[in-house]
Amino acid sequence: MSHRVMRTALSAFCLLLPAVAAATDLIPVENFARHALLSMPTLSPDGKHLAVNMNEIDGDSHMLAVYDLDDMTRPISMLRLPKYELATGITWVSNTRLVVEKGKQYGSIDKPVRTGEILATDIDGKHQDYLYGFESKFGTRAATRGTDRGWGFVDGLPTPVNGHFYMATQNWDNNDYSTLYDVDASRNTRKLIGKIGVGGLSFMVDAAGQAVYAYGRDDSWNYVVYRQGPHGWLQLSAATIGGSFTPLFPTPDGKRIYAKYDAGGGPLSLVEQDEDGGNRKTLASDAFSSIGNIQWTALPYRPFATTPATGLPMVTYIDATSPEGKLHQALSLKFPGKLVNFINYSEDGGKLLFSVSSDRDPGTYFLIDTHVYKVTKLFAVAPWIDPTKMAERRPLHFRTDDGVELDAILTIPNGVNPRNLPMVLLPHGGPVGVQDDWFYDTDAQFLANRGYLVLQVNYRSSGGRGADFLEAGYLKWGTRIQQDLIDGVKWAIAEKYADPQRICVYGGSFGGYSAMMTTIRAPGMFKCAVGYAGIYDLAMMYKKGDIKSNESGRSYLKTVIGKDDADLAANSPDKLADKIDVPVLLIHGEDDKRAPFAQAKAMRAALDAAHKPYEWLSKPGEGHGFYDEKNNIEFYNRLQAFLEKHIGKGA
Repeated sequence: MSHRVMRTALSAFCLLLPAVAAATDLIPVENFARHALLSMPTLSPDGKHLAVNMNEIDGDSHMLAVYDLDDMTRPISMLRLPKYELATGITWVSNTRLVVEKGKQYGSIDKPVRTGEILATDIDGKHQDYLYGFESKFGTRAATRGTDRGWGFVDGLPTPVNGHFYMATQNWDNNDYSTLYDVDASRNTRKLIGKIGVGGLSFMVDAAGQAVYAYGRDDSWNYVVYRQGPHGWLQLSAATIGGSFTPLFPTPDGKRIYAKYDAGGGPLSLVEQDEDGGNRKTLASDAFSSIGNIQWTALPYRPFATTPATGLPMVTYIDATSPEGKLHQALSLKFPGKLVNFINYSEDGGKLLFSVSSDRDPGTYFLIDTHVYKVTKLFAVAPWIDPTKMAERRPLHFRTDDGVELDAILTIPNGVNPRNLPMVLLPHGGPVGVQDDWFYDTDAQFLANRGYLVLQVNYRSSGGRGADFLEAGYLKWGTRIQQDLIDGVKWAIAEKYADPQRICVYGGSFGGYSAMMTTIRAPGMFKCAVGYAGIYDLAMMYKKGDIKSNESGRSYLKTVIGKDDADLAANSPDKLADKIDVPVLLIHGEDDKRAPFAQAKAMRAALDAAHKPYEWLSKPGEGHGFYDEKNNIEFYNRLQAFLEKHIGKGA
């Protein structure tokens, strides 16, 4: 899509948007540092209860809360978890029983890390049981469950629910196997229904409860798909799976499947096909972007609408005349300028949990009775955020110096002419498979509220555009990826959005790496750089941090950064500190497992040795990104002061 066409589509979409503040109102930094109190809601099969993750005010303690939907004033039960632990998955296996996947929150940048432990509880908080995990301390089979030397994951549900779920496991002592069990969550018993001699795979189960597909990245970081045949598992050829292939659900008649597929490494389409790949029919596709969110009907599942994974989330209806399609269109008219997302139905289809969100709105959850069309507001993700005071996030496309079309997001401060503004380049983390999208972004909104234009580029290796685009950044972390970011800045300057004399770069994790590398690759372009929980020494990733802790992680490193010592040094900011010609702010958690504190100390030592100016902020007890709200307030204040010092106050 050309930039002109994108602008036309954007203009049409923005006609639906609510009026925004005429000028930027300075919002207290505390509002950007606060944690959402409720998250991950899911509706019970009978539509009578809601399970949700609840955070304590301090943000460090979490619990699973269950509400009666007739009275949302207080939960009917709470399952408290140890400090820093939370539910990463909540699954209703019956009207009265829940399965919880445990995780740990190591910081604000990465998603919580699953511990591989699975618990179960009744909605009244009773009959709590430990279903899988090495630290079993309670439950009907605590002694034997303590011998589970590995990770367990919820990998599907029978439909309709019957108190069981499908659990995939990966054993620490024998990681050459992936296994799948049918688990009775009330009796805490298991039945093996799938096993394959490849580690790290997920499964798809058919309507009869049989494992029919195993798929994912193996220990060599190759994407593989296997299909169960009469004589065991058969690996599907590259010609069959294309660039990548992900089975989703059986069709209602059980004879075919829905899947994501691309023929040769391009954007993923939504398809319907035979189990063996035959008679493939494309249901939704886009030339530039993979299919992102899929809207499903109530049981039996059928896709009725999709949105693209990049750019504006414009809805394309596969079946606009279905009851669900009509309902989605009607609700979308009630919430102009926002995306309506169906989360889950009661099994009879009579109740529907849905969310509404946008670039300015972190989101609100609602319940609708589909018989009488009564809508009830349940809760807002961040009720202290006023969407009318937030900034527009404008999707755009531009071309790099080698002719590749990239997408990006430009966040524009309210009430100002978007011309020659001070700008912050905000590269995302990852880098592989991660992307910036149109929806609410806390960092971007904070910076825009302080008057800075914010540019976020989906460089090569970002998600949302298929396997070829993902792999285009392999072994090019310090070169092509950085040039993509630099080309984005050049575009913003050429379009007169950014003042070329007032540009800074700030990023977290891989974005922190990019904050240093872009200043090295484009001397004179930036006036300052902020690295937050960054990676600064590529070779160190093989020695320190959690990525190297298993074979799959080590294969990932070999694939994406390589093993050549000279090449790693040539693309490591701490080895090139003498080339950094701008003031630097380094921020790091001292207990970071993903990008260890040693990374920040190496960068600091290199800046000292090169006699380069820098500022420093580190916090004990913090992981990959600050989690404590007080530390986040200090971080945002330091960031604002640093930007004002080097590129002036915002517009």
